[in-house]
Amino acid sequence: MLSGRLTHGILHLLNRIPPLHKADQQVAAHRQTGRRGEEDAYFYLRRCGYVMIARNFRTARHHGEIDLIGWDKDMLCFIEVKTRTTRDVKPAAAAVDRAKRRALRVVIRDYLRSLPERHFPEMPQWRFDVVTVYYGKQQPRPMFELFRNAALSS
Repeated sequence: MLSGRLTHGILHLLNRIPPLHKADQQVAAHRQTGRRGEEDAYFYLRRCGYVMIARNFRTARHHGEIDLIGWDKDMLCFIEVKTRTTRDVKPAAAAVDRAKRRALRVVIRDYLRSLPERHFPEMPQWRFDVVTVYYGKQQPRPMFELFRNAALSS
């Protein structure tokens, strides 16, 4: 438990160091917030008992990215992270719209096909989860919502 907190603290300190490359300085604020949300969601899920195995999984064959992949007991979970600084417009989970779900389904299928048969003679049980991360001006820590088994269809 201590090593996780230490790692999390070190990552936060490293994120505060000014970037050395100009390209890193030009990252849009919403992208920086998204990266921070994914990082905090990673540690949140670990505290919830998930065993994380991949971050930002992409496939060369299709457009899209799976933010996090992990095991929740014997269930393989594909996790989409949505981060917001306000709840004023709409809930963060609403951003996982039909087009996003379609793109995720294709990448998930590619990931499952890439599993080595010697380790997985049968297809593992899997589900799709959504984690929302909210950063508020008055909140010292982010607020998380975990939607297990979110629908990938429709």
